[in-house]
Amino acid sequence: MQSLWMLLASVMFAGMGACIKVAYELGASLSYVVIFRGIPSVLLLFFWTLFTKRSLRPKSWKLHFWRNISGVTSMWLGFYAISHLPLSTAVSLNYTAPLFIAGWMLAWGGTQRDPVRIAAVVLGFLGVVAVLRPSIGQDQLLPAAVGLAAGALSAVAMMQVRELGRVGEPEWRTVFIFSCFVCFTGFAGFAADGPREIDGLALLALIGVGLQGLVGQLAMTRAFGLGSALLTAALQYTTIIFAALLGIAFWDDLPDIIAWAGMALIIASGLLSIWRTYSEDRIMRGQTALQAQPVGAETATQETRRV
Repeated sequence: MQSLWMLLASVMFAGMGACIKVAYELGASLSYVVIFRGIPSVLLLFFWTLFTKRSLRPKSWKLHFWRNISGVTSMWLGFYAISHLPLSTAVSLNYTAPLFIAGWMLAWGGTQRDPVRIAAVVLGFLGVVAVLRPSIGQDQLLPAAVGLAAGALSAVAMMQVRELGRVGEPEWRTVFIFSCFVCFTGFAGFAADGPREIDGLALLALIGVGLQGLVGQLAMTRAFGLGSALLTAALQYTTIIFAALLGIAFWDDLPDIIAWAGMALIIASGLLSIWRTYSEDRIMRGQTALQAQPVGAETATQETRRV
């Protein structure tokens, strides 16, 4: 049941996307959006670590550096896509990361003949074409390309987070350092853009970005930490559905049947890629456990099963 926290995270992330769109339409720059996205997480985690007397020193600055270069850049590009595209379209493009992971593993991971990953890449490609073809105009080609780039860089960030987990880096420290990088780039952008006058509604939307992003991050961390990793990864795709519903409710962005089919294909390709990755990890863990057994233990286990 802990995996159901991912549904709350999906609602929060979809709502965050809607708030980003509202804030941008009301005159707030992307720098404001990024700053408000990072500050709540930095403050909460900083005071939590002080209260619990935990160390903020990372195990590997190098892994964090590359994780944040890709992750923060992906966030900026994703926010740009959300502010310029229909919400469901932008969110769908941001969730193409597993498609890129599958493609990279086919090209460079030594799994060129894996039919599951081939199917995932084909389905994902068809889904992207279906989502883009009816949903965007000629003036939205750049935001669409930026949204795809956000998905590709998110895939790089995911693989770096996986490496951080393998060296024993806790999730809260990874999130804290990431949020610090987010704030740093946000203030850098603010210094370059200069201040803007925003009204109360835009400020409320920015606060919504920060609070919903924080709650979504905490709920997602709890879901992955305590629930089934495979089920949680599958449930995260409900963000696309919630984003589509918000787009219909507030912007009258009703996707046609081809766009809905494209979203379904993107979700299917992501689920295939995720399932394949987790199944391979499970096999590798089993092989490692067998290799770690003392000589004769495997034979004894087999004899016990026969009895």
